[in-house]
Amino acid sequence: MAYPSMGEAHRRITDYLNKFSDAVSDQDVASLAQLFSFSSNSPSLLSLADALNFFQDANRLIKQSDKFSQFGEILAPLFRSLQSYRLGNLVDAYHAFEKFANAFIQEFRNWESSWALQALYVIAYEIRVLAERADRELASNGKSPEKLKGAGSFLMKVFGVLAGKGPKRVGALYVTCQLFKIYFKLGTVHLCRSVIRSIETARIFDFEEFPRRDKVTYMYYTGRLEVFNENFPAADHKLSYALTHCNPLREANIRMILKYLIPVKLSLGILPNAWLLEKYNLLEYSNVVQALKRGDLRLLRHALQEHEDRFLRSGVYLVLEKLELQVYQRLVKKIYIIQKQKDPSKAHQLKLEVIVKALKWLEMDMDLDEVECIMTILIYKNLVKGYFAHKSKVVVLSKQDPFPKLNGKPVNS
Repeated sequence: MAYPSMGEAHRRITDYLNKFSDAVSDQDVASLAQLFSFSSNSPSLLSLADALNFFQDANRLIKQSDKFSQFGEILAPLFRSLQSYRLGNLVDAYHAFEKFANAFIQEFRNWESSWALQALYVIAYEIRVLAERADRELASNGKSPEKLKGAGSFLMKVFGVLAGKGPKRVGALYVTCQLFKIYFKLGTVHLCRSVIRSIETARIFDFEEFPRRDKVTYMYYTGRLEVFNENFPAADHKLSYALTHCNPLREANIRMILKYLIPVKLSLGILPNAWLLEKYNLLEYSNVVQALKRGDLRLLRHALQEHEDRFLRSGVYLVLEKLELQVYQRLVKKIYIIQKQKDPSKAHQLKLEVIVKALKWLEMDMDLDEVECIMTILIYKNLVKGYFAHKSKVVVLSKQDPFPKLNGKPVNS
């Protein structure tokens, strides 16, 4: 790391201070936001950090001018954070950045208009990313990672500032989405509820007035919450909204949405096309879809076992595991179709031993009692219409629509 000369360091720091002051006085949010974007690792910020680490007396430059001193509580911790960031001391960088962010919020409260929202977005993003990196540093040193939790507390404070009447409220959804990312990362998704309640029930918010980007992110995360709650119709609505309104050029984002929407659609009896799985590299679902089409329980279990780690990380493993009932329905339907071709008059009478043989052919060893239990569940869940004749060990199917389609509705619980 080559340090500049004293004169050059002085020039770089003064140049930054002027840019900050001019951006605030001109309400130039684009220029202001760039000044806070640590994670961009822009050459101008890195060279400023080198100048700060060499000069070591930037506070004097701030205090000696009325133009800069009025923002001293913002600029001084911002400079300390940038110095620590450049030296790789991420925990110290986070502490100073949090002080800067709190000072900026106090100033932001005093501005009547919402001109600085974009700069606030950058701060919200940067504090989350910096907290994650600081926590990794703490964990590597055997200490308790706690900075991301602290960033969440700060963002709740920001949400409170924005969640009022006036033009600033349109920024509340962006901050909400940053909070979601923190809560999902920490495994504290229950904390999402209070924020969701504020967004969806408060009269001051009109969801459609929020920026499209934020609405897509919000629907993605709330859709994931509905998946965890096994509320599949609501998950379908939210994730489908996210998919429909997502920028079609953002293929990575579309893939993230589909990773959860596909299991939801499968649970509702809707199968994706093979080209969709190929285009967005979601081939882990291919055998799951084939198992549903064929009624192949062995293939479904193999697919779940093969991609178990991936499905567990995504939180969709249990959702996919519950597809077994649909696979059983498809298998029984195939047996019914074969019997109907051989002897139409007795097609509606299925002997349990025939189902046992079909499962054995799939290398699934089950006895009559186990198959009887499965058929009872299928009838109870309305996946099969009919009744069970215990003495003769026969399932008597309804002659009208014996295998009801889900038609976008979840399996009855």
